[in-house]
Amino acid sequence: MSEIIDLSQDIFSGMPVYKGLPEVKMNVYATHEEWDGDIDAKTSTPSVYKLEFGEHTGTHVDSLSHMAREHKEKSIDTMPLSMFYTEGICLDFSYKGLQELISSEEIEEACANEGLKIKKGDTVLLFTDHYRKNYGKNDWAKGPGITSEAALWLGNIGIAAFGVETMSPGVPSISNKEVHHICGELGFTHYENMINLHLLIGRGRFRFIGLPLKIRGGTGSPVRAVAVFEN
Repeated sequence: MSEIIDLSQDIFSGMPVYKGLPEVKMNVYATHEEWDGDIDAKTSTPSVYKLEFGEHTGTHVDSLSHMAREHKEKSIDTMPLSMFYTEGICLDFSYKGLQELISSEEIEEACANEGLKIKKGDTVLLFTDHYRKNYGKNDWAKGPGITSEAALWLGNIGIAAFGVETMSPGVPSISNKEVHHICGELGFTHYENMINLHLLIGRGRFRFIGLPLKIRGGTGSPVRAVAVFEN
């Protein structure tokens, strides 16, 4: 029997979002009592919610079109599904502090410590424990991230994607913009706002699934990311 580990944040009104992005609003649009014509009901149970949020909300994946204007035709609906259904590994960087950078040398060292090798087409998840330490707190926006050099190194291996617990793959104002551009140039992507990565450490390879919504022209999409271990 397969073991499926959920790697995705809850989506709810007022949840943390990256600076400048749309706030999440979730309101009851219709109730069962309204549908049943029960005007004297003492309860109100939702039958439909109205959701309002950006594509880059919660656990999500970026399209290549998000990376820079020259990739505008590479929207989320045009990207091959094989990019979102891959083998995966998770590497331990829980020793990293706020806004600290992760280099390619450190990624290689983490692989050696786990006895793992990054393969072409992999999704590489980076566990920093930032979610459990800081989600919803003042330092949530100050997470660790990879260097532009590490992004270039990962892209040259030919990975499908990498994933982080933080709201950005690089450190804002230090490496984040460059990391995005490198992803676009080399044709790979990244997942942000992941959770439960601590449950993957020391367990080797797994099946990674992070399918996006088929948003026409979309620059990204929320995903229900999971790791699957076959017993």
